[in-house]
Amino acid sequence: MNFDEAPLLVIWETTQACDLACVHCRACAIARRHPAELTTEEGCRLLDEVKAFNAPTLLVFTGGDPLKRPDLFPLIRYSVAAGLRTNVSPSATPLLTSEAIDRFKDCGLSRLAISLDGADALTHDSFRQVPGTFDRAMAALRHAREIGLETQIQTTVTRRNMRQLPLIAERVAEVKGRMWSLFFLIVTGRAQATDDLTGEEYEQVFETLYRLSKVMPFEIKTTEAMHYRRYIAQKLKEERGPEAEHARQVVYRTAGVSDGRGFVFISHTGEIYPSGFLPISAGNVRSDSLVDVYRNSALFRSLRDLAQRKGKCGHCEYTKICGGSRARAYAQTGDYLAEDPRCVYQPVHEVAYA
Repeated sequence: MNFDEAPLLVIWETTQACDLACVHCRACAIARRHPAELTTEEGCRLLDEVKAFNAPTLLVFTGGDPLKRPDLFPLIRYSVAAGLRTNVSPSATPLLTSEAIDRFKDCGLSRLAISLDGADALTHDSFRQVPGTFDRAMAALRHAREIGLETQIQTTVTRRNMRQLPLIAERVAEVKGRMWSLFFLIVTGRAQATDDLTGEEYEQVFETLYRLSKVMPFEIKTTEAMHYRRYIAQKLKEERGPEAEHARQVVYRTAGVSDGRGFVFISHTGEIYPSGFLPISAGNVRSDSLVDVYRNSALFRSLRDLAQRKGKCGHCEYTKICGGSRARAYAQTGDYLAEDPRCVYQPVHEVAYA
């Protein structure tokens, strides 16, 4: 895909309302829906705009908890009818019933994404701060498997659970998840700096993920750890064979995607952000064209211009597949073009841009 023209991923934060109180919540979710949320009609117009990209874009309904919106199922049906690949990421609360999961499948949902931040109830529930969340998440994943609805398991990697990743991977395999999507902490919202990994710990986690990618029956994807692609590219120089090739195919599927580059996030009130972790707005869908903002706004254009990267991200030979986390650079330094402060790699030579 040409990321100057269209994103690979569009994330719509349908609401910030949620009945959980997760320690790492980007959104600082609240109990009740905000009165300024996009209406059903505005949501449908947003979906029409996503369709107007005329690209194989994936649309994800997220939150908060999307199930807090009573119009969620009509919106999903509208998205599917528009021809968009549509996923939803609900919270594991009493709203996530077997009947709700059945309705997701009946609406034509492509994939159900459920968070699992620990391999056991003690670890996971301490993240979510609501007892029973782990059991409810596992029950939802099992029911989805039984009815033939594809699932994706999402894990936020912090110091609290980094040693449990192999055990969590076993849980993903147990429920036959299609993808394990790992989010790496950005210190924003409720996230605490003490939970953040060091650059060296990132490399340790990358080693674990690479080893798991060669034996597990599902895809592994990272968010806000673009340098995992660099790690795999380095490994592929050393290794050959079908296992290494599988790792290559998985990571290169999203090569180059980063905040504002192949990725756009719409807030519950319609703000257009490069990602949910980079809270700088380039416009609002209530008054601006999503397509125009993504393609032409100064913010998004600068994020896609690799020549504007600073520090070692600006002259790294892996810039085109990685480029570093712009959200982490902003959270740590206040400059979204700065080098990724959690990457330990030192570039071998400078990159020449045409």
